[in-house]
Parts: sequence; C-alpha cells; structure tokens
Amino acid sequence: MSRVADLSKLRQERMREINQRNKEKERMREREREAREREARYSNGHLFNSLTVSGTTLCSACNKSITAKEALSCPTCNVTIHNRCRDTLPNCVKMKQKQQKLALMRNNSAYQNVTLRNKAHLKERPNSAIYPSDSLRQSLLGSRRGRSSLLLSKSVSTNNIAGTLNDDSPLGLRRILSQSTDSLNFRSRTMSMESLNDEGEGYFTSLLEDLEDEGQEFEADSWSMAVDSTYLQTHRKDVIKRQDVIYELIQTELHHVRTLRIMDGVFRRGMLEEVQLEPGVVHVLFPCLERLLTLHMHFLTQLLTRRAHSLQPESTNNFTITQISDLLIQQFSGQCADEMLKTYSEFCSRHMKAVKLYKELLARDKRLQLFIRRVSRRPLLRRHGFQECILLVTQRITKYPVLVQRIYDNTKDNPEEAAGLSQSMSCMRELLCSVDQQVLELERTQRLQEIRSRVDPRAEAKLRSGALFRPAELLRRQLIHEGTLLWKTPSSRLKDVQVMLMTDILVFLQEKDQRFIFASLDKSAVVSLQTLLVRDIANQERGLFLISSESSPPEMYELYAASKDDRNTWIRLIQQTISSCPSREEFPLIETEDKALLRRLKADIQQKDREVLELLQERVTLFSDLAEVMGGYEVMLASCSRNLFRAESPQAPRGEQLLTQAITEVDRLTELLLGSNFEVPLPCSSNGHHNNTGALVINGQEVLVNGSQENQATQVHKTNIEVSQRLVNLSAQLHALQGVVIRQDSILELCLRESSVSPAAAGARTVRSLSRDGASDFGSLGELALLQRQHSLLQEELVRLRGAEGKLRHSERARAQLEKQLRDLKTNSATLGDGAGNAGSQAPSTRRESDTDNPLASQESMDQSDGLQECSDVEVDVISDEDDDDEVDSRIDTE
Repeated sequence: MSRVADLSKLRQERMREINQRNKEKERMREREREAREREARYSNGHLFNSLTVSGTTLCSACNKSITAKEALSCPTCNVTIHNRCRDTLPNCVKMKQKQQKLALMRNNSAYQNVTLRNKAHLKERPNSAIYPSDSLRQSLLGSRRGRSSLLLSKSVSTNNIAGTLNDDSPLGLRRILSQSTDSLNFRSRTMSMESLNDEGEGYFTSLLEDLEDEGQEFEADSWSMAVDSTYLQTHRKDVIKRQDVIYELIQTELHHVRTLRIMDGVFRRGMLEEVQLEPGVVHVLFPCLERLLTLHMHFLTQLLTRRAHSLQPESTNNFTITQISDLLIQQFSGQCADEMLKTYSEFCSRHMKAVKLYKELLARDKRLQLFIRRVSRRPLLRRHGFQECILLVTQRITKYPVLVQRIYDNTKDNPEEAAGLSQSMSCMRELLCSVDQQVLELERTQRLQEIRSRVDPRAEAKLRSGALFRPAELLRRQLIHEGTLLWKTPSSRLKDVQVMLMTDILVFLQEKDQRFIFASLDKSAVVSLQTLLVRDIANQERGLFLISSESSPPEMYELYAASKDDRNTWIRLIQQTISSCPSREEFPLIETEDKALLRRLKADIQQKDREVLELLQERVTLFSDLAEVMGGYEVMLASCSRNLFRAESPQAPRGEQLLTQAITEVDRLTELLLGSNFEVPLPCSSNGHHNNTGALVINGQEVLVNGSQENQATQVHKTNIEVSQRLVNLSAQLHALQGVVIRQDSILELCLRESSVSPAAAGARTVRSLSRDGASDFGSLGELALLQRQHSLLQEELVRLRGAEGKLRHSERARAQLEKQLRDLKTNSATLGDGAGNAGSQAPSTRRESDTDNPLASQESMDQSDGLQECSDVEVDVISDEDDDDEVDSRIDTE
C-alpha cells in the first residue's frame, strides 16, 4: 500500500508540474500576444484604434482612399491610415510634446529636491545655461507654435553646464543636468520636422482665401440660378440654354485657372521652399506651368471683362452675353493658338513622366510626404491633389469644342455669331488634332530613345548587300509603330521578335539578357520598305506575309500578330509608310560619317536661323510697343508679319517684294511728313515766315497751308497716328528683309561649301535656291548683283574644268598611242619569229620582198590607226563637251 501511495503521489506531482508548465507557456503566449497587440496599437508614438470608415476617407500616410472597411486611427493626433501604412507614418507629434513636458517637469522637480553641499558655487553659476531667460522658459512650456522660435547653440554640453562644480558635487545633479541637456538637444534635432508640420502655411493661406473670394460670383450651378427670377422670365428658352452654356464656359475656365494657380502657388512653391527639391526636378514635375497660367489668365480676363460689359444697369448679377465668338477666335487662332499648341504639346507629352517622378519622390522623401499630408487637410486642396491637377490640365483642352458646340446649337437666330462659332470650333479641332499629333510624335521619339538605350552597342545586322547596319542608324529615323510579333522560321518554330516600323525600314529585334539585339534568324533583320509587299495569309486571321524584292531571289517573312485587329493595324500602317517612303537618293539606307556630320551641321544652321528670326520678330514687337508708348496711340501690327519670319514656311519670302514694300512705306511716310496733306502749325521755324494770306514761305517759295486753324489739332492727331503706323510697318518689312538675307546667306554658304566637290551642280543649285520664288523677275538690286556674282563664279569654274578636261584628254590620247605602239611591236616581233622559222623553205628573193613590204605595210597600218584614233578623240571631245553642257542644264532644270 505504501508503494501504491508513493506512486500516486509521484503521478500527482508530475501532473501538477505539467499543468504548471502549461500555464507558464500560456502566460508567455498571452504576454507575447499582448506585446504584439500593444506594438500594433502603439507604433511611432501613436495609440492606434481600429475603426470602420467609408470609401471616401483618405489615408493620412499615402493620401489614397481607404477601400477596406477597417482602418487605424490615432485619437492623439487625429490621423487615419491603412493597416499597411503604419510603419511609414512619422512619430506622433502630440505624444512627443507630452513626453517632453513630463521630462521637463520631472527634471525641474528633481532639480528642486537636490540638496547641494556647496551653495556658493551654485549661486555663482548662471541660470542661462539651461534656460537663458524666463521668456524662453515660458516658450518651452507654452504653446507648440510659440516653441518653434527656440534656437539652441550646438556648443551647449554637460561640461559647460557643470561649470565649476567640484568633485564633491552630488552625482544626481550631474545626471539631471545631462538629462536636461539631452532633452534640449533632442528638441533641436526634431525642430525642423515639427516646423514642417506646423509652420509655413501662411504663404498659401492667403492664396486660397483669394481663390475662394474670386469664385463667389460663380458659385451658382448655372446662369438660370445666378440671375434674378424676374430677369430670367424675360428670356426665351433657347437664350436661357445659350447663357447657361456660356456661364459654364466661364465657370470651368475659372476653375481651370484656380487649378493652375494651386499648382503654382501651393505645390510648386512648397516643393521649392519647404521640401527644398532641386529646380530641375520641380520643372519636370510642372513643365511649362507659367506659360499655361499666362495663356488662361489672359483668356479668363477677357471673359470676365465681357461679362462686366454685359451687366444690366444697377445690377451685379444680371447679365446677358450676346457675342463671344470673337474672343474664342482670338484665343484659338494665330499666335495665341501657336503658343497653346507648343505649350500643351510639351505638357501632355511629359504628363506620364511627371506622375512617375512624383510617385518615386513621394515613396522615399518624408519631407514631401509631410508636406502633401499637411496640404491635403485644406478643404479646397483635398480635391486638388498633385495627380488630380495634372490630369485636369491635360483634359481641359478637350472640353472647349464640346462647350462651343452646345453654344452653337442654341445660336440659330444670329447668323454672324453662328459663323464665328463655327470658325472657332474648326480652330479648336485643328488645335486639338495638332496637339495629339505632336504628343504622339514626342511619345514615339521617347520610345525610340528607350529602345535604342537597350540595344547592345556592339550589335549589328548584315544586309543582303553586304553592308552592316548599326544601332546608331535608328536615331536618324522616325518611329511609326512598334510591337511584338511572332516570326515563323523554316523549321516551323515561332520566335518572339520586337518589330519597329520606321521611316524607310522594318527592324526586327530580339531580347537577350534584358538587352535588344538584331534578330539573328534565317533572314536579314533590316528590311527596306521601298521594295516591300505586304499580304495577309488566307487561312490565318492573325498572319501576314512580307515579301522583300530588294535583291534576287526575293525573301518572304511569315509573321503572326496577337489578334486579327493587331494584324490589320500592322498591314495598314506598313502600307501607309510604304506610300510615303523617301527615295534612297534623298534618304540613304546607311549614312556615312561625313554625311552624318554634314546633316548635323545643316540642322544646327537652320536652328540658328530660326532663333535669329524669332529674335527679329520679338524686336518688331518691341518696336511697335515703343511706338505705342511714345506716341500714345494704339498701333496694330500686321497679322501676316509673323509668317515672314517662319523659316519652315513652304514658300520663302522674296527680298524683292519686301524691299519694294519698304520703299513704298518710305514714300508714303515722306508724303505724310512733307506732302500737301501735312498740317503745319502757325509758329514757323527760323528759315521760314508767314505772309499775310496765311501761306508759309520757305526759301522764298510760298507753300499753302490746307485746312483751317480750328481743324488743325484734329488733322495733326490723325497724321501722327498714321506716321506711327507707317513706322511700325516699315520696321516690320525691314526686319523681314533682314531675315530673308540671313536665310539666303545660309543657303549660299552651304552651296559654296558643296562647290568644292561639285562646283557646276552646286552653282546650279545655288541659282535654283535663290530664284525658286520667281523665274526671271528680279527687282532687287542686291539679289541681281548676287546672282551676277554667282554666274561669274560659275563661268570661271567651267573654264577651269574645261582646261583640266583638255589636259586629261591629251594625256589619255598619249597613253592610248603608246599602248597601240606596244601592241604593234609585239605583233611585229611575233611575225618576225614565224618568218625565221620558215626561212629554209623560202627563196631569198621572197624573203627580201617580205622584208621590204612588211615595214611599209606596218607603217601604213600605224598611220591609219593614228588617224582613226585622232578622229575618235576629236569626236569624243565634242561629245563630252555637249554631254557636260546637257548635264549642267539637266541639273539646273531638276533643281
């Protein structure tokens, strides 16, 4: 029984130990779970609580909507974030402040409870080591905005604070002073981040207030709700609909300008001043923002001015705009349309790059994250984030045709206004198509540069002609289309290839080790489009044949697209590119280094010409402004004057016409100044006097003064206005003539450089290039002298070439005679050898006759051959001269 009792006790003890171990394990697990929950709830100083939110709530960390039902919220600093954004959130600012207050209070209380052994030394220590003054002490314990003015010196240390404390000083005092210094240093390290959270709002607060004040006049949803009901009842339904659309146009333009001003005054300025990003990075984020703001501010000002002029008397909200087509035509045509085309093309083409760069910066820059989070707290900026603003700007230009079409639909009773609206709509659609085309070209250029950067620089493709095609040849062409196709090899295997349709070729690339190489399959990787045929495969809806007959035998490529629509797109684009493919004379397949250098130099010269012409255009504009300011009269600049400065114009301006117009303007100006219509005031100069009849006597001759003294001031005013206008016209024409001279100098210089290789053809091209605007009408003396000089140079070159050709013919004739004599000598030596072999069978008399006859015959044959050679040389000389003349004439005609 004792043994059984002992065993039972052992079992109970073991069970008790096992239960105790299990309880300890459960306690440990519970502690770990509580620690994890505490860490999850209390992260970076935040005390997070789980709560349910709606889909419209924005995350304070990533500024995106919280789509999940549950989120984390910190009641201390009032932030709401995703569960995954807990680690990216910075430390809780209010929790820091509480901890710092508690630390300061503990330090102060501990400092008061310390018993000092040597009070004399402590009294000698200045109190400013920790708190320089009472005001600073209050600022440390005051509000958060007041504490931001604290500035600490880096030289503050424990040794400096301890001062003259000796070794008998208590250790607790040293520890307290050290802790106080560490807390102050901690505040100095975190001061910049706290200032980013709390300071700097003043610069955009005033801007947002101004934007809200400016938008109060258009807070109503429509014109019908903005005007009085009694005023509304006096209009027909079509007029009400038209005014509603015009009101919507002004309202949306106001909102668009507000978006641009937010981008410029809040985001752009904040990234430069607060986040301190590089100016180049900010320019990539906001391309051509200033030009966009200038264009739309001008348009909005005109619309608001038209609204102000349309207000009813003694009313601030009742208005009816009867005409708006003139403003639309002015905004979407002419120089303003060119500026909008250039600006929107650049902005829209860089849209994706700007958004991508913004996301990269937002992911790694905490200062930018804090700035965006602080900005998003404002109600107006909550709907205008960076990406939203960029997207709104790119979409704005597409809204104008829709609004104007609605205005046009409700303008049937006014034919003139309807015609103006129709013209403005055509201008808008043309502008929109041009922007789309330029954006597409810029995107293709960027894509081509990306592909070129991935191509192995050592890669090369061997053409059927034996030449080598290198990656550098890709950049001098334009990318039309690119994509992935399947190439079927002779072994019926399908290979993935990257196909690039370019200006004159098709290029097949393969990817290897994350780089592109030219496809090394059974056929050439570069195919010329000049001799290419494209056909679809009858039984394959995704297949197409490419037949290249550049050399014999023809080659056939069998390709497969991803879908039928993709196949049809490839066929259509290839056929369109083939129809516009340049010839090999104009665009060689492989460009040599000399030709590439020459092409780049020509492009640089043309670019400089365009820059000079733009500067001349600006100078004309400045001159007109100067005349307007000095004379006090509004001077209109001719609308066609800008066309004179376009270097890419298909019809270049002729110097003769410009010079004639300038001379005409000078004559008219002379008539205005000295003619009979010029009113002279009665007070005369020193060399003239008035007679009794009112006539002016100058140098003994009597000049009548037309008009009465009453109309004299009006006539002088009109004359001064006309003189100012004539001066502006004369300045524009002279600057245009200068632009023509610059362009012709560039053409002449290029032709003279080419004349060292082919003088005759270069001279002909020079004559053609200078006279392509007119066949024989050269009224300008400068152009005529230039052409005469070119003609004389051409004649000198022809004379020199004729002399060189004569010397060449003479040397060729002498060489031919020497070769003929050598052949005759060889023939005679062979004949003499045969005669010596047959000497035994022939009589001596016969041998003597042959000896006397053969030299005579050979001499006669040589004379005859010489005569024939001379005749042939003369004929060749004459024919070559005629051919040279015909060749020069043909080149001149072709040029």
